[in-house]
Amino acid sequence: MPVNSFSRNEQYYFYGLVGIGSLLLALGLFAVHAMEEHGHIITGMNNQIVWGIPHVFAIFMIVSASGVLNVASIGSVFGKPMYKARAPLASLLSIALLAGGLTVLMLDLGRPDRIIVAATNFNFTSVFAWNVVLYSGMFAAVAIYIWTMMEQRMNPWSKPVGLFVFAWRFILTTGTGLIFAFLTARQAYGSALLAPMFIVISFTWGLAVFHVVQSAIYAWNGKTHTPEIVRRMKNLLGIFILGSLYLVATYHLTNLYFAHQSGFERFILKEGGIYPQLLWWGYGLFGNLIPLLLIFYPGMGKSRCALLASLLVILGGFALLYVFIIGGQAYPLNIFPGYEVSSSFGDGQIGLYSPSLPEFMLGMGGLAVAFLVILVGIRALNFVPHDKPHVAGASD
Repeated sequence: MPVNSFSRNEQYYFYGLVGIGSLLLALGLFAVHAMEEHGHIITGMNNQIVWGIPHVFAIFMIVSASGVLNVASIGSVFGKPMYKARAPLASLLSIALLAGGLTVLMLDLGRPDRIIVAATNFNFTSVFAWNVVLYSGMFAAVAIYIWTMMEQRMNPWSKPVGLFVFAWRFILTTGTGLIFAFLTARQAYGSALLAPMFIVISFTWGLAVFHVVQSAIYAWNGKTHTPEIVRRMKNLLGIFILGSLYLVATYHLTNLYFAHQSGFERFILKEGGIYPQLLWWGYGLFGNLIPLLLIFYPGMGKSRCALLASLLVILGGFALLYVFIIGGQAYPLNIFPGYEVSSSFGDGQIGLYSPSLPEFMLGMGGLAVAFLVILVGIRALNFVPHDKPHVAGASD
């Protein structure tokens, strides 16, 4: 919504939201300062579990930043009018989520001032160095993509730039999956399935985030969803949920096939305490089965049900990442299959982890960055989707 179209009450509402987002960001920065002053000893992380709750927030936002562009790709690349009207908003969400996720990653390094070293000294044998290029390129490509959509004289370039972004986001999500797939120092990782699994999961999380944000924008502007648009988007979300559930199940079934992975799978699926609970109940039931019921059960595919399904998918995504990232580090590497390994360092022992308040504050600070970028972007430019009258009845 343009600036001059805001009423006085809406301006108060806007500045109130900016204030809330700024407060959360300030709390995140305070957490970073506390961790810099006292060290990571004030967090739940340790020598075995070096990626904690902040990484759960960061990876979720980065993966979702890629997946949310699927909405734009369906419109610009495949020529679907309903999605094309939502391409600018999807692109804004992508930049916002990527900025929030990378902010958390950078500030959770322990020495964020050393980011200049990572940016200027490339080790091309490291997947982390690849991602510096991929993330930077993503910002530039999506910014140009928005330009081609928002500037009328640049509209002819929208489709070719959209094709480039379509390819780039696949490469970026592949790179995120390869961070774990190339990491053989943890029993949970080192699987070629992780790259395609992250790609399909990004579709699910990205579309869920898009639907939640779009619903909030519509409520703010007094607009209602067209029933046909809700039906199509919620059905697409259901297909993505089934696809991601299939890839996650295949990943665990593949691990069960190999004898050296059986101990890890018992830990994650049955004996690991909080991790099986989060996987079966948090991700499986609340993050997949209930959303599928809300989407496909006759008479439940309305706007509120689709919104609730999207919220549950997002919560299920956080549950899955907690299990994958933290549970994957908690289980010790099986260096000598068939033998028990122990030492004064704690080799062969299950790692313990309890998230601390500073970690949650840092993660929420990253969400606040994304929230503020979205809020200011919608205020400054017209990112609100505007459907043409014929779209609801079109055959696209």
